[in-house]
Amino acid sequence: MQQSQRHRGGALYGLYHTPAGRILLKALTAPPLSKCAGAFLDTPASARLIAPFVKRTGIDLSDYERRPFRSFNDFFTRRLASGARSVDFDPQSLIAPCDGLLSVYPIRNGAVYPVKGVPYTLVGLLRSHKLATRFEGGLCLVFRLCVDNYHRYAFFDDGRLLRRYRIDGVLHTVRPAALEARPVFVENCREVSLMRTEHFGLAAQIEVGAMLVGRICNRRGVTEFARGEEKGWFEYGGSTVVVLLQKDAARPDRRFLAGEGEIPVRYGERIGGKAEAEQPGEPS
Repeated sequence: MQQSQRHRGGALYGLYHTPAGRILLKALTAPPLSKCAGAFLDTPASARLIAPFVKRTGIDLSDYERRPFRSFNDFFTRRLASGARSVDFDPQSLIAPCDGLLSVYPIRNGAVYPVKGVPYTLVGLLRSHKLATRFEGGLCLVFRLCVDNYHRYAFFDDGRLLRRYRIDGVLHTVRPAALEARPVFVENCREVSLMRTEHFGLAAQIEVGAMLVGRICNRRGVTEFARGEEKGWFEYGGSTVVVLLQKDAARPDRRFLAGEGEIPVRYGERIGGKAEAEQPGEPS
């Protein structure tokens, strides 16, 4: 409750809950502003923003490589130091493709609840009715990245890429005040990767951009991939990764089914397993 109240009355809350704010919001979330901000964050001048940003957000840099950064985006997309994350390579394990706050939702009747209980249909998220029907009865895993998270993300299993497409949109923030007022994904740009995984079958991984994140940077030329292999990265801003799994492909571990909301996870850690596999701590 305290966390929610902290956002009320702030500038971001005003953007979504006042008439003047909504007018300003339309201008702020237009692609030209996002592109200009992104271009500046690539310049050497933007490196001056790094120190105050680290101080303000309290980012722990001990997990990351130590080197001079050419720009703010160079800092923001910094790589982990060797050994800072470990990937669970057990083929029975479902792993997190990124750092973030994870929410798990069953896909039922064509709708999921990806952020703060705001419904968003799979058809709208994927822009494909045919594709959406293939995930009915499955799972929707929503990983919300915060500014202090590692902003590179991975493939969660071995497999091959079947199709990739981009959906352009007006970029919106993913912070809580915005989530209370309107569906986050409706206006966001996103990139959808449809893949055939070795241990979890057909899956989709969707990267969602937020305001001032005009670039979702996926590696190009990838046709086959390995578990834990880097898929891409986000430039500055809070962003989201969504994973869709088909019915009976996987089962989340118990801690994600307790109804406690978003749970912190780290790149490569186990979050569940194959549906037919016994889960840790559960009776056989």
